[in-house]
This record gives sequence, structure tokens and C-alpha cells, in this order.
Amino acid sequence: MRVARRIESLPPYLFAELDRKLEAKRAEGVDVISLGVGDPDLPTPAHVVEAMREAVRDPATHRYPSYVGSPEFRHAVAAFYARRFGVELDPDTQVMALIGSKEGIGHIAFAYLDPGDEALVPDPGYPVYGVSTRLAGATPVTLPMSAERGFLPDLGAAAVSERTKVLWLNFPSNPTAAVADLGVFEEAVAFCREHDLLLLHDAAYSEITFDGYVAPSVLQVPGATELAVEFGSASKLYNMTGWRIGWAVGSAEALRALAVIKTNLDSGQFTAIQRAAIAALEGPPEHLDGLRETYRRRRDLVVGTLNRLGWSLEPPRGSCYV
Repeated sequence: MRVARRIESLPPYLFAELDRKLEAKRAEGVDVISLGVGDPDLPTPAHVVEAMREAVRDPATHRYPSYVGSPEFRHAVAAFYARRFGVELDPDTQVMALIGSKEGIGHIAFAYLDPGDEALVPDPGYPVYGVSTRLAGATPVTLPMSAERGFLPDLGAAAVSERTKVLWLNFPSNPTAAVADLGVFEEAVAFCREHDLLLLHDAAYSEITFDGYVAPSVLQVPGATELAVEFGSASKLYNMTGWRIGWAVGSAEALRALAVIKTNLDSGQFTAIQRAAIAALEGPPEHLDGLRETYRRRRDLVVGTLNRLGWSLEPPRGSCYV
């Protein structure tokens, strides 16, 4: 039997390959420090674990969940956006639960890209933007993120054609740790409006910031909710990578299209996990303060050590990467 050509054309997933190498070394007895996927080594906050424990014991959570997320979860995400960014969202039409933000990032390509279409994809960037584009039969077009520009996009030099359908951005960035101010998003929204593109922003690290920098949301740009979707996640913010819970917010039209894909391919995220995520979103801010301080200390140790060895690094102001 032959696998589909779409599979044959894909390279191995980077982080899966790194995991394979790590497992092989550990099997040899090597004590490995992983520099692979960004997976928090700190525990999920106790109040979130307790909320999950209580939710699992509730028989009401044992049935099929809502396809798009429980009303309570969607309201909690909307309240977080109002509190954090001053952005008002309709929980019924502009918020959707995801089985981890990676799931939504992968599925949105099938909702918006046909074979022959193109997507502007950051380079360097999170591999899933380009992989999901290829799986949908479309072509990822490199959007260079050069060190000379602070790993920010040069949209004026972007290779746009009549086949271009979407623009991907990710700030704070994986893997460059670049950060953007609201002006970058204002330019991106104007660019997408000019070229009739869907703007997709991966905001997985929005709360992991340092040195006084506070990350904006692309949805703070006036009119952005008409043409943009922002993806968020509890994974890095609340040390919940294994729980697989995230959200998509923004354009109601785009979320309706994403819902068509999701309702046909999955049955939503376990309601108990949604309740745990509500506890995370509504929980005390001390958790994030402590997380940021831990990452800041680690950042300073890594950057300081590498600079003493002859590198010339500026301490990143966002994400958990250097």
C-alpha cells in the first residue's frame, strides 16, 4: 500500500526528530539537557490541578463536550481579553476552544487554502505554519525575518500574488524570541486589508515577557476582528502543555469556517480540561509573576554565560527562547 503523496512530500517533524534523538541518547545512559521543543519543566499551578480533579469527578463532564467550547470557557477567554487587552469579544461568535492551539493552527489551513493557493510564512518560524499549508495542498511562501530587522517582517518586500490567501505572524516569537509593538500589527492589518488576506497570529507566549515589555494583541488594532484570528494557549502560560487546551479568537467569519473543519474531524476538548483552563485564566496573577521571574533568571544565566564565551546576545524580552 502507498501512502498519500501529501505525506511523502513532508519532511520529518523537527521536534519529533529531536525527541527520537533524545530518547536514543537517554537509552545509552546519557544525561541529556534538552534544547528541543519548549516544554515547561515547572508544574501546573495547584489550583488548576484541583479544578481538574473536581471536574473529573462531576458526571456532567463525562459526556461529549461542545464542539466549539463550553459557554463558560468561551466567556472566560473573552473576559481575559477584556481585562488584559481591552478587547471586547462576543463569546458566542468570536471565541472558540481548541485542543491545544497547534490543532487550530493546523486546521485553519484547510478552511482557507485550496490547492494552488499561497500562505506567507515566517522564516525562521514555527514549523506548523508551513506544514499545515502543504497538507492543504497550498504553497508556503517565505516571509523573511532577518536579524538585521530584529526578526520583524518586511511586509513591503513580501512576495504577494493573486494566489496569496493568508499571512502568518507570531510574537513573541518561536524560535527567535522577537517581540513586536502595536505598530507592527497596525502595519500587518493594513497590509492584509489591502491584499484581502486573512491575518493569523500565534500569541502562545503573550504573557511571557520581561524588562517592562508588555505584549499587545493584534486584535487591539481597530478593525482587526474583521480579518484576523489570534491563537492562544494555556500550554506555556500555565505549564499545561500536556493538557491540550487553547483558543482561537477574532473574526467570526473565519471561526465559522474553522468550525466546519473541526466539527467534522473532532468532538471538542474534554469539558473537565476546559474547567481547569477557566481556573487558570481566572486564577491569581502570582503564578505568571513567578513564571516570568524564573524564566528571567534562566535567560540571564544563559545569555550571560554565552556572552562570556564570546557571543554577542541581547537578552530577549519575550518567550522562553534565546
